[in-house]
Amino acid sequence: MSPEVKAFFDEATNTVSYVVRDPMSKKAAIIDSVLDFDYASGHTDTSSADEIIAWVKDQAFEVEWLLETHVHADHLSAAPYLQKHLGGKIGIGEKIKVVQDTFGKVFNEGTEFQRDGSQFDRLFSQGDSFHIGQMRGDVLHTPGHTPACLTYVIGDAAFVGDTLFMPDFGTARCDFPGGSAETLYESVQKILALPDETRIFVGHDYKAPGRDQYAWETTVGEQKARNIHIGGGNDKDEFVKMRTERDATLAMPRLILPSLQVNMRAGQMPPAEDNGTVYLKVPVNKL
Repeated sequence: MSPEVKAFFDEATNTVSYVVRDPMSKKAAIIDSVLDFDYASGHTDTSSADEIIAWVKDQAFEVEWLLETHVHADHLSAAPYLQKHLGGKIGIGEKIKVVQDTFGKVFNEGTEFQRDGSQFDRLFSQGDSFHIGQMRGDVLHTPGHTPACLTYVIGDAAFVGDTLFMPDFGTARCDFPGGSAETLYESVQKILALPDETRIFVGHDYKAPGRDQYAWETTVGEQKARNIHIGGGNDKDEFVKMRTERDATLAMPRLILPSLQVNMRAGQMPPAEDNGTVYLKVPVNKL
């Protein structure tokens, strides 16, 4: 089956969110939503999520799933807000527990912060499946960028999160805690083992040099042939060397600190303190 896919691009974070519909019904899923956040003022805004809500309601879709490909480090998830307005179960990879343990310590969250993934409605493992209406989705565990990264294969479409970018931009960084270039290479091979005609929808786009337009859809065949990091038969050693050297030059994402604290809680803010105000921490010299 070939799902209907509608993309919503958030230029502030270069994130692509997707509404995926079963073509035989009005059932749908939303993948990698965005809660707008102004770091300087600490203010949140729901404009990006509201655009999705308005479109879904206009189409009279019934949302069954709010899926996260991983714990994003570059934007805050709007999953709880979407759930309030549209319903659906929030799902992520079961290795979220590893991420929660790691960053629970970084942010000194204490024992009240549950590190068992219970903030999410469903934890997926390699080989799991789910349905959007009558359309089956299959789960690939594709770590390397983070330990909890998943690829959702829904019909003839694969939603790869940050594992792969457009062929002219390459692959994801692997220098976050728990990341591994060696592991990412193996994960990419899982994706490239899908049929060549499989549509790939990436989680971000940054307009590679020489390209004027944002893009987010490619195919397995195009990735095999043209991806600048893994296309044309690049071997594992070459990839690991390139990825390690490149990652050493990259700055931390602008929103990594608020994003991790919120996204490891399934998009919820930390509990308010005794004055009724929610605070996000800035650990000094920890990342």
